[in-house]
Amino acid sequence: MKEFVISEAQVETAILVGLITQTQDERKTKEYLDELEFLAETAGATVVKRFTQKLPAANSVTYVGKGKLEEIKEYIHQEEENEREVGMVIFDDELSAKQIRNIEAELKVKILDRTSLILDIFAMRAQTANAKTQVELAQYKYMLPRLQRLWTHLERQGGGSGSGKGGSVGLRGPGETQLEMDRRIILNRMSLLKERLAEIDKQKSTQRKNRGRMIRVALVGYTNVGKSTMMNLLAKSEVFAENKLFATLDTTVRKVIIDNLPFLLSDTVGFIRKLPTDLVDSFKSTLDEVREADLLVHVVDISHPGFEEQIEVVNKTLADIGGGGKPMILIFNKIDAYTY
Repeated sequence: MKEFVISEAQVETAILVGLITQTQDERKTKEYLDELEFLAETAGATVVKRFTQKLPAANSVTYVGKGKLEEIKEYIHQEEENEREVGMVIFDDELSAKQIRNIEAELKVKILDRTSLILDIFAMRAQTANAKTQVELAQYKYMLPRLQRLWTHLERQGGGSGSGKGGSVGLRGPGETQLEMDRRIILNRMSLLKERLAEIDKQKSTQRKNRGRMIRVALVGYTNVGKSTMMNLLAKSEVFAENKLFATLDTTVRKVIIDNLPFLLSDTVGFIRKLPTDLVDSFKSTLDEVREADLLVHVVDISHPGFEEQIEVVNKTLADIGGGGKPMILIFNKIDAYTY
């Protein structure tokens, strides 16, 4: 079975692919691809080219149209001829197993979508046992419906589907058998991880109760808006802060006293658009600090051209995890970089 957890980033070249649709205009697509490039750089890749296409909606078979896929394929071949190998193609939306399989068969390079790229970064950033457990569970949730893609090598060996229908003699069936075995192994592993996280939840709940009745304040916001930097300034602590996405995965709690008023300040994982719900669910124990906070401090990067949409993404995510409706202070950060 394929090992899914990625612990080290390798420098590779990447192509980005996005769509311009009825609900996502050209300006927004550019902004999304800028963010996708930042994600790719955070993961350790270098973006060498972008491709966009105007479509009413994503093609259910290959995400982009046949002509655009051929254009991407031609570019990859040209780069190979010039001894500049393209390591991967990254799509700005979540791809289905069928889409990944079809695109890989055509382009013959590694295919990633936004979700798998974020999971890769999460795996690199996870430091504590809690964060690693949450990342692994999120990876398996993503991997399970796409498991069949991992067994396409059986098709190449015998020209069969691995489902017992057609194919070469001696190669009918084993793919399906192995697929079911892997599915069972993953489901068992997920159950174990959920039990482990439930135990961590109990421990963290006990820790929160032991803190007494102090006011709890949680820093929330889009990823890379400066929450950890603000935490360091207010709490005079040394929380890891870096100009990269998802620099902080683990919740950090510090006691802060301002004008003789003591309170507990927590720094949380940043939010991002197009983040699947099951990925948020995997970080339930980390986000419990948000749910149980008395006050939310929503940090906004005012210098970002799409800061208003980022505010909407954060508010929607807060509502999804049960943190909506709490008292909130909006803080505009990076005002020195703001341009009129």
